[in-house]
Amino acid sequence: MSSENLAMIASRNSWKAVQAKDKQAWLDLMAEDVCLEDPIGVALTNPDGKGVRGKEAVSAFYDKNMAPATIQVEAHESHPSSATNEAGHVLTLTTTLPNGVVSRVRGVFTYRTNDAGKITNLRGYWTMEAMEFQQPDENAG
Repeated sequence: MSSENLAMIASRNSWKAVQAKDKQAWLDLMAEDVCLEDPIGVALTNPDGKGVRGKEAVSAFYDKNMAPATIQVEAHESHPSSATNEAGHVLTLTTTLPNGVVSRVRGVFTYRTNDAGKITNLRGYWTMEAMEFQQPDENAG
């Protein structure tokens, strides 16, 4: 069942696109009315706490928050819904910024798709306080 769940398929394709730095592939997974809350609530990436809404705004989110970085996604657990096009995942996101700073956060991420398999909602349950930072090793190289 889980391999046929549209949200499971979209989730995994989203991770592949993000890790490949393929913005267009990532955006192609989104519904026109997508709502991205990463994280849920007021945060640097979600200033009003209402989420990033619509593909155009999600594209700008990508350019500001994702394009400059290298992001690795590690899936620990995945839980598809048997009744809807939804799935939840326990993930660790490791982000390397252009200045060499590495951040890691573990959270729960949920995906909902429409019947066409396009992501309508992507929600991240994590906090900035839970994020760990590692400064670049100035002696490396």
